[in-house]
Amino acid sequence: MSFLKQITVFGGTGFIGRYVVQRLAKEGLTIRVPTRDTENALSLKPAGNVGQIIPIGCSTKSDSAVAKAIGPSQAVINLLGILFERGRNTFRSVHVETAARIARIAKEQGAHNFVHVSAISADSSSKSKYAQSKAAGEMAVQTFFPEAIIFRPSLVFGAEDNFFNLFASLARFLPFLPLIGGGATRFQPVFVGDVADAITKTLSQTEARGQIYELGGPQIYSFRALLELILLETNRRRSFINLPWPLAKLHAGLHELLPLPRPLITRDQVEMLKTDAVIHPHTKTLYDLGINPTALELILPLYLKRFRAGGDLSVLEQTL
Repeated sequence: MSFLKQITVFGGTGFIGRYVVQRLAKEGLTIRVPTRDTENALSLKPAGNVGQIIPIGCSTKSDSAVAKAIGPSQAVINLLGILFERGRNTFRSVHVETAARIARIAKEQGAHNFVHVSAISADSSSKSKYAQSKAAGEMAVQTFFPEAIIFRPSLVFGAEDNFFNLFASLARFLPFLPLIGGGATRFQPVFVGDVADAITKTLSQTEARGQIYELGGPQIYSFRALLELILLETNRRRSFINLPWPLAKLHAGLHELLPLPRPLITRDQVEMLKTDAVIHPHTKTLYDLGINPTALELILPLYLKRFRAGGDLSVLEQTL
């Protein structure tokens, strides 16, 4: 990374972003982190030396604010994404319009590299608005920055993930766990640390420019198998109840009406679960970057242990 001195990471305070910033800091780079909440970004500073990680107040809906946030950075990473829509934060506004704005301005300001994190479910023909928007976002980025490196991760796991922590938490007080659509949907969970390593590695590889990588772990699991693994690691016994697709959508619609910070599941997420989230044949993967994907069974016990009686929160530190 000798040519890289400064890099801007949009979404640096998010789940994947914190791991990316940590790895970039170890490379000695100056990292600009645009965010609406600079106080929240202060927690990133201990990952680097004094002045190495710079939180910048930024509205990604403003061209001038995005330009100021990118500044003279030689590379830009876009990790911004949402799992459900709320108010003005729609899938189109975040995954398409914002991604296009960042890519366009990065190119205008002379950035050498651009990394865009999409999703393995990206599909313009999908009935899911999320999947459609992810595909449209990729096209928008490639329009303005043809050399962009695009990553499509499957289900990402790690100490702060949304999936395993959610269902482990539900298993603490629910007598059963739901098998949405029968629980047959397949996933290829990928460790967040491997995703961060892949992003960091491609920044110094000219052959990675313009490529698309699909990121998955070494093993494929059904939705049911993942729930069984959660119960095994948390030492709990729970029954499973089958939720056919129509009933799952009805339940999701009711969850969307609840006054919660985030719904447990949405109708669009139910639609996404109708499609397997696994690596497609003949695509570039972690192995093409010289990264051996980390097995789920090696990491999951380190942070699901806290959902057992007497669990030790200190094990979280071991996943960093």
